[in-house]
Amino acid sequence: MKVCALLVAVSLCSAQAPPALKSVIGEVTSIDGSSKQIKLKGDDGAAYTVTLSDSTSFLRIPPGEKDLKKATKIAFSDVAVGDRALARGPIEAGPNAEDTKTVPARTLVIMTKADLAQKHQHDQAEWQTRGVVGTVSALNAANKEITISTRGRDPKTIVVDASAAEFRRYAPDSIKFADAKPSTFADLQPGDTVRALGDKNEDGTHLKAEELISGAFETLAGTVESVDQAANTVQLMNLQTKKPLVVHINQGTLLRRLDPTVAATLARRLRPDASAGGGPAAAAGPAAGERPAGAPGGPGGFRGPGGGAGANGDLQQVLQRMPQLSLSELKKGDAVIVSSSKGPDDSSVTAFAFIAGVEPFLAAAPRTAGQVNLGSWNLEMGGGPEE
Repeated sequence: MKVCALLVAVSLCSAQAPPALKSVIGEVTSIDGSSKQIKLKGDDGAAYTVTLSDSTSFLRIPPGEKDLKKATKIAFSDVAVGDRALARGPIEAGPNAEDTKTVPARTLVIMTKADLAQKHQHDQAEWQTRGVVGTVSALNAANKEITISTRGRDPKTIVVDASAAEFRRYAPDSIKFADAKPSTFADLQPGDTVRALGDKNEDGTHLKAEELISGAFETLAGTVESVDQAANTVQLMNLQTKKPLVVHINQGTLLRRLDPTVAATLARRLRPDASAGGGPAAAAGPAAGERPAGAPGGPGGFRGPGGGAGANGDLQQVLQRMPQLSLSELKKGDAVIVSSSKGPDDSSVTAFAFIAGVEPFLAAAPRTAGQVNLGSWNLEMGGGPEE
C-alpha cells in the first residue's frame, strides 16, 4: 500500500500565491534529533532532507489503511530508521536543483518498520494460500474473465473472475510488487503470466479475484560476447534468434552461477535420455517443436518436468543458495540464461535473473531448426506483495 494514497485534498484560500506543497514518500535512513532533521530515501531514488519544527504534526497509520482519521498521534522520538514516511509541507523553489530536495514538513505520516514487516508476513501467507499463478490462455472482455493454465505437479485450467479486481502490471525492469503500476483488463494479452488473489471454489477451477498482477516475460539463452562492467551490460549472442542481445544488469538482478552438480541434475530432469555434459550446442535435442513436459521458469525458479526441482518443486531457494556471480567472472563463450520482460525491442533487455554455469542444462534443451528452443518457459512469480 503506497503511502501516497493517504494524501488529502488541501484548500487554498489565500489570494496571494502560496509556496508549492511537496509530498515526499520513502524510507527513513537517518534521524538527527538535535537539528530535527530526517533523511529519506525517496521512492523516486532521490535523497531528501525533511526538516521539522515545533508545529510539525506526527502521525502513525497502519499499513493498508487509507483514512487518516484512523491515524494516531505520535512524537518525534517514535520515528525510527527503516520506517516508511510521507512528509508534506511548503517549499520555495530555489535556483539549484538541490534546493528541491529539502522539505520543511507540516505533517509526517509514519508506517513503522515493525508494522510493515507484520503486514508483509500476512500478505505472503495470503498469496500462498489464496493465490494462483498461471499463463493466460483466453480472455473474455465482456465478463472480465481470464482463463489461465497453471504449472507444477498438478497443472490445471482456472477461470479467474476479475470483474472486481484491482489490476497492476509489473514494471519493465522489475518484478517487485512495489514497483508494479496500476493497470486494466485491457492490458492483458494471451501468454501473459498472471498472479491473482481471491476466493476459490471447491475444486479450485474458479477464482473470484480481489487483486491481480500481470506481466509479459521471457527466458532467453545466450553465449557471452563481451562484458562492459562500467555500464553493467553484457552482450550476448541470443541462441534462439541468432542475433546480438545487450543485457542490462541493475540492483534488482539476481546474479548466480549454477553449481555443476545442480546444473547436471537440471539437465537430467529436463531430458532424462540426454547426456548432461557438453556445451549449449552439444545435444541435438528432441525433434523440432518438441519440448519437455515441465515449464522451467525465470528468476523465480526454473521448473523441471512435472514441476519438480528441489524438495518443494521450486528452484527459487536453490538459486538463492548458488554462488553469487560477478560480471568480472564472465568469459567470451560462457552460456547463460536470462529472464526479463518481453518488449518491442529484441536487441536489448533488463535482466531479472542472469544465471551462468548452465551449459549442461542448455545441452539437454530441445532444438528447432538447430536453434535452442526454450518453448513456453516463463517467469515464476514468487512471494507476496512488498510494501
